[in-house]
This record gives sequence, C-alpha cells and structure tokens, in this order.
Amino acid sequence: MSIIHPKDLSKESKELNSNSKLFEIYKNLNLASLKCDTYFQTYEELFSEYIGKKITFVEIGVLHGGSLLMWKEYFGPKARIIGVDLDPRAKELEKKGFEIFIGSQSDNLFWKDFYSKVGKVDILLDDGGHVNDQQIITLSEAINNTNDNGTIVIEDVHTSYFKKFGNPSSVSFINYSKHLIDVINSRFPGVENKNEFKNKIYSVLFYNSIVALKINSKKSIKSTIIKNSDIERMHVIDHRTSDYFPTINSFIDRRLSFLKSLPVIKKIIRYFFYTHNIFVKFRYYFKLKKYFK
Repeated sequence: MSIIHPKDLSKESKELNSNSKLFEIYKNLNLASLKCDTYFQTYEELFSEYIGKKITFVEIGVLHGGSLLMWKEYFGPKARIIGVDLDPRAKELEKKGFEIFIGSQSDNLFWKDFYSKVGKVDILLDDGGHVNDQQIITLSEAINNTNDNGTIVIEDVHTSYFKKFGNPSSVSFINYSKHLIDVINSRFPGVENKNEFKNKIYSVLFYNSIVALKINSKKSIKSTIIKNSDIERMHVIDHRTSDYFPTINSFIDRRLSFLKSLPVIKKIIRYFFYTHNIFVKFRYYFKLKKYFK
C-alpha cells in the first residue's frame, strides 16, 4: 500500500476533494496526519452540520496530532477536542490545548472511566488500531455515551477483510455493523431483537472503508402501522406475498386435497413448509444467489 503527498494525488482524487474545506485544512497542517483521500467527502457529509457549534469531539488514534489541529480549525473555537491514544507520548499534545487520554480502546474499564470524566460526546471518530475487538468495544461503549443527534464514525473498516487483522471472521467489525442493521429493523412490529441499542441507533451508514452511526433516541421508536380513512373506501387487496406465501390450507386444498383426511401429515407439512418457509427459502436461494456474488 503506497502513501503519497496530497499534491501527488490523481486527477480524480483532486476533483473529488476540490470543494472540501476540510481537505484544504489538511493539506496545510504543520503536524503529520495519515488519512485516505476518499474520507474527506465522507467527513463533510457527516460533520458539516456541527461547524461552529458547541460540541464535544473525540478522536481515537492521534499520531502526531495533525488531525486534532485539523478538527479544531474545521469545527471552530466552540468545539471541545479530545484525543485518545495508547502511546503516553501523545500527552505532549496537551500543550497545544487538547485534552488527551491514554488507554486501550479495547478496555471496557478505560471507557467507563473516560466517560465518567468527559461526559457524553457529540462525535466520536475511531482512527485507532482497527482490530475487531478495538472497533467493536469502542463503538459499543460509545452508543450510550453519545448525545442525541450525535455521530459515531469507525474508520478503516477494510481491515475486516485483512488476514493480518484476524479476518475474515464471523466476529469481524463489518459483520458486527451488519448485525446492527438487524437491530434497527427490530423496531418494526413482529421483528424480534432484544439488543440494548435498538432504541438508540437511528441509522447506520456505509461508505468506502467507513461505517457511521447516527444516534437519536427520540427518532428510534417502534414503528406503528397507520392508515388514512380513504384506504377504507378503496377495498385494496394485498397481493404482495400471495404468490410466494400461500396459506397452507389453500395450498393443500389446491394441490394436496387428499391430505384433508390425514391431519397428522397436514400438521407436519404446515410445520416444515409454512412455519419455517422451507419451500420459499429453497426457491429464493436458486433464484437470487447470483446477486450475492
């Protein structure tokens, strides 16, 4: 993997970042910082609403402090900028006006102590070690400690595909973030999931090498199906699933009428083919597997 200077970026990359205030700040930093060129547009989409506001911003993995300077200039003087790092030498950055905490991001106790001192945050950006347990624990500890309308961003999630990071794995960060999609959708009636974050995570956003979460407990409510009075007059028949999920009694009447006199067999068929939708799953698999390549 090659690392180049911003002035040597491709034409496409320069065009992509041509309107990014953050990228302009980054190019002129006098302290080192390592970022991907595709991140700046993502940052702008996720963070521009916080510019000039009184926020608490936390970055994990501060290296030489260049990115902390970038965020300070980008968000403005009202922003409280905090750095977290494993290297005690990062404490030197406190001379530049930043709050610096030293500890392991894979340590739950570190995070409990951190949030007890700092309080809730508005933005957390994880640019730390990029290992599964670091990313998952950091995110899990941050969700309940992020203000409503806050944002959590995990960078460099491409490590979920790298062997040297112990991946691919069923417990990679990417698989955890996919699991959070199930958590969000469990707010719909009939979809069960007891995850503690279902009423905190409003949305999960996927970008190139970045996963972002929007936190908002006021918006993360259980869905209620509603209808207006006009629908009553339309007498609309719901055909959405009738072809795929015929009732078992209808199926037996049409195709297996001889089973009416065999209730035990009928019950077995209902259990395997209707309760668990084995037939539908079988049909889906061969029809749709080509789309998962």
